[in-house]
Amino acid sequence: MTELPQQLANGLILGAMYGLIAIGYTMVYGIVQLINFAHGEIFMVGGFGSLTVYLALPTGTALTLALPAMLLGGVAVSVLVAVAAERFAYRPLRRAPRLAPLITAIGLSIALQQAVWKWYPDGKQARVFPQFKGHALDLLGATVQRGDLFVLIAAPLCMTALGLYVARTRTGRAMQATAQDPDTARLMGINTDRIIVLAFAIGAAFAGVAAVAYGLRTGEVQFRMGFIMGLKAFTAAVLGGIGNIYGAMLGGLVLGIGESLATAYVEHLPGMAQFGGGAWKDVWAFVLLILVLLLRPQGLLGERVADRA
Repeated sequence: MTELPQQLANGLILGAMYGLIAIGYTMVYGIVQLINFAHGEIFMVGGFGSLTVYLALPTGTALTLALPAMLLGGVAVSVLVAVAAERFAYRPLRRAPRLAPLITAIGLSIALQQAVWKWYPDGKQARVFPQFKGHALDLLGATVQRGDLFVLIAAPLCMTALGLYVARTRTGRAMQATAQDPDTARLMGINTDRIIVLAFAIGAAFAGVAAVAYGLRTGEVQFRMGFIMGLKAFTAAVLGGIGNIYGAMLGGLVLGIGESLATAYVEHLPGMAQFGGGAWKDVWAFVLLILVLLLRPQGLLGERVADRA
C-alpha cells in the first residue's frame, strides 16, 4: 500500500496522455463515423516536429524557453498532416462503403511510419528528446518528474477549453449539428466540410500536445511510438464512450490507472506471479476494456453517435 500514491500518479500521467490522443479518435468518429487508425502516427509526427524545432534553436537554449516553440511546432505538424489526410485520403471516400476509408487509414498509418523512418536522420533509431533537469518533486507521497507536470497541467486545460468551445460557440454548435445529421446541417447553411476539417485539426492538435508530453516523460521519440499509443488511445475512446469527448478523457484516465495498478499489484495475487510486471501491462489494458464492454457496452459515459442507418 505504500506504493499506491506512486502508482496512482503514474496512472494519471499515462491516462492524461491516452485521453489527449483519444479525443482525436472520438471527435472524428462522432462527426463522420470514421475510425482514423492513422491518428497514432499523427501523434508520432507531432513528436518529431517538436524535436525538430528544438534542434533548430540555438544550442544551449533552456528547455523552459524552448517548450512553447516546441509545442507550437509539434501541434502545427500534427495539424498539417491531419488536414492533408482528411482532404486527400478521406474526403474522396466519404460516400464509399465504410471498409474503404478504414483500409485507407491503415495504409496511411504505415505510409507515415515509413516516411519518418526513411527521411528523418537516423529514423531507425530512437531520437533523444530534451528533458527538464533537476530533482523530482514530491506530490502527496508520489514522486513526479518535472516533465510529467506538463501533461498534468495541459490535459485539464485542453479538456476544459474544448468543452467550452463545443458548448458555447457558434462553431461548436455547428459541430454538434453536423454530428447529429450532416445532411440537415448542410441544408441549414452549415459548411460541413469545414466542420469536418476542424474536427480533424482539433484532434491532431491534442495529439501534438500529447506527443510533447510523451517526449518529456520518456526522453525519446521514435517512428514506432504511434502504434501502441494510438491503439491504447482508441481503447480509451471506446472505454469512455465513442463520440463523447468527456468520455475519451475519462476512458484514458481509467485505462492509465488500471494499467498502472495491474502492473504493480497483479503479480502479488495468489497464483498470478507470472502475469505481473511491465511485460503484461498492455494485456491488462485490454482485459479492462473487455470487462467494461461486457458490463456496459456503450462505454462509461455512453456513446454520442447519431444513427444514420
